[in-house]
Amino acid sequence: MSLELTPSSSFPHRRPVLVVIADGVGEAPAGPMNAVTEAATPTLDRLAETRLYRTLKAHGPAVGLPSDDDMGNSEVGHNALGSGRVFAQGAKLVNQAIASGDIFESTVWQAIVERARPATLHLLGLHSDGNVHSHNEHLYALMRRAVADGIERIRIHILLDGRDVDPRSALTYIDTTEAVAAELNSAGADVAIASGGGRMTITMDRYGADWPMVERGYWCHAHGEGRPFPSARAAVETMYAETDDGDQYLGRFIVADHEGDPVGAMTNGDALVLSNFRGDRAIEISQAFEDLDFGHFDRGNHPDVLFAGMLQYDGDLLVPANHLVAPPSIDRTMGEYLCASGLHSFAVSETQKFGHVTYFWNGNRSGYFDEALETYVEIPSDNVEPNTAPEMKLREITEATISLLRSGRYSMGRINFPNGDMVGHTGDLKATIDAMQVLDDCVDQLVQAIDEVGGVLIFTADHGNADVMYTEKADGEVTPKTSHTLSPVPFVIHDGTGDSPGYRLVDMPDAGLANVAATVLDLMGYEPPADYEPSLIEPAS
Repeated sequence: MSLELTPSSSFPHRRPVLVVIADGVGEAPAGPMNAVTEAATPTLDRLAETRLYRTLKAHGPAVGLPSDDDMGNSEVGHNALGSGRVFAQGAKLVNQAIASGDIFESTVWQAIVERARPATLHLLGLHSDGNVHSHNEHLYALMRRAVADGIERIRIHILLDGRDVDPRSALTYIDTTEAVAAELNSAGADVAIASGGGRMTITMDRYGADWPMVERGYWCHAHGEGRPFPSARAAVETMYAETDDGDQYLGRFIVADHEGDPVGAMTNGDALVLSNFRGDRAIEISQAFEDLDFGHFDRGNHPDVLFAGMLQYDGDLLVPANHLVAPPSIDRTMGEYLCASGLHSFAVSETQKFGHVTYFWNGNRSGYFDEALETYVEIPSDNVEPNTAPEMKLREITEATISLLRSGRYSMGRINFPNGDMVGHTGDLKATIDAMQVLDDCVDQLVQAIDEVGGVLIFTADHGNADVMYTEKADGEVTPKTSHTLSPVPFVIHDGTGDSPGYRLVDMPDAGLANVAATVLDLMGYEPPADYEPSLIEPAS
């Protein structure tokens, strides 16, 4: 099958197209909880007033997730943006595999059972029902099936969320998990929570930004190194009394027995399953447990455990080697079509979101399709809390993008502005407002650059976050919201060739992020692939 694009008869003009993804910038009603509308954003306001502005769905089935109650995330959002189609994604894939029983018929699960029956099965993962990186129902399904398959000893290593769910909700999840453990223990098993800590303190780093964070988690889970408590509940209650931090920032802990020894340190012959289904924050800890030549930190007396992921988190690096559910197979992405047609493109972001405009955009594929035609620019992220520097690296991203546009070499570019999402996750309203104001200024610079080169700029987002920063209960109590939202996201076209570009938006109420790819190809002057979701534009009559 040829991947070479054919010229468009409906949109014959060739011009460079830049896609700006404002990560986490959803569209919600204006109000004091909305950092997007509370910020001074004259550029975004001006764009929103044009006839080429609308919103898109960015959650639930529109991005391959099970239901409309499922928040979108950066991974699935960029998959949809780059591939032009909707694929069943992590949570939905795992749900299907559990419902059908296929997950437990896999050779990997059978190997886990054989290994752990005489030893211990360890289950590690983000401990919530946020359904962005994990879901506790998946954990419980593994626990129950493991005992049914004859595994007697299970140790659970929990990563406190407070980011995709309420900031201080850990105790609710711990209580439910303890109840499931008690149910299994009453049947003769030995199931217990063994270690844990906040997801932004241990284990769940991404893109190599903070390997010491992974090291702290590894030593906690594998060797039982951490502050000892008689139970996970006692650990969280104590830390709540000591700090105002949310769950995601709590320190690491272990559960110790009456003699002070960890109840769940790993030993040779054990098995370990990482129950997260999303890849970006699962890759590094997977490497720490399974790589024979691992060199990012000293693992001490590294235990020989059979390690498996819920999914394979990087299909090119084959991380991890063993996984329970196959990830979606995403082929024929926009990037592949551009390269097959000899068109130059670029991708720019800082470390925190660089993988989203490369790996996830390209259908969960590492590296280049054609290094001679593609330019990837990674701006190193600062290792600081985002709310202490809400501009993050937006100005550097903008400068690099303008330079690439002015070169005249590129037919298409995509960039990610991370700060709406990364600062929004901290729950700091003022800092998120500041982040939005920097973002607006940078978009203004990009609009001027697009006008200069006679190109087209698309401004959109991958999901919401900064648009709802807190919720207010009926009694007036205000609760910070650090998770993603169910909001639609903005979509606007700014055409640098003039005010009458010869096209208009299509009336398509249910359009989502997957419709963007065909729109980009139309604007570039090429026919979109027939099975891509329809374009959002049509020729003006």
